[in-house]
Amino acid sequence: MREIKFKPADRIKVIAEIASYIDSLEANKQYSLTIKEVKKKRSLDANAFCWLLLDKLAAVTGMAKEEIYKSYIKEIGGNSETVCVKNEAVDALCKQWSFNRLGWVYDTFPSRLQGCTNVILYYGSSVYDTAQMSRLINLIVQDCEIFGIETADTEKLEKLLQEWGVNDG
Repeated sequence: MREIKFKPADRIKVIAEIASYIDSLEANKQYSLTIKEVKKKRSLDANAFCWLLLDKLAAVTGMAKEEIYKSYIKEIGGNSETVCVKNEAVDALCKQWSFNRLGWVYDTFPSRLQGCTNVILYYGSSVYDTAQMSRLINLIVQDCEIFGIETADTEKLEKLLQEWGVNDG
């Protein structure tokens, strides 16, 4: 496998590099080519801070930190898809969706179509952009403040939120 990072303006150089790579491949095998947008990885510090605060909330509320986390996911906004599925497929869809990761949760509500159910599929924070992660951390910080839990000072919090999206690798 070979990864080539490029900008559309570099297309001639990229085409030449891809052609050269293709020429080096075994002729009797089949290959696939995927082109996707390069996105910055999330800041591990922001993620660690998120879970540190969730742990503190769990200690005070007696709730599991994972359940607290899941409850915030539905409040973020811009992190869901709503699909209409046949009633007999709802359980399988929801079960499979939840297998993705911890924060991949769902809600259901009746459809106007007979024999169907609407399912809201929420994406977890593993795929959040900077704005969504900022909203998640801000929600957690607000609840920590309600319970008198100490959080980072404003300056440190702003720095963590700005770092979200920075590649730590």
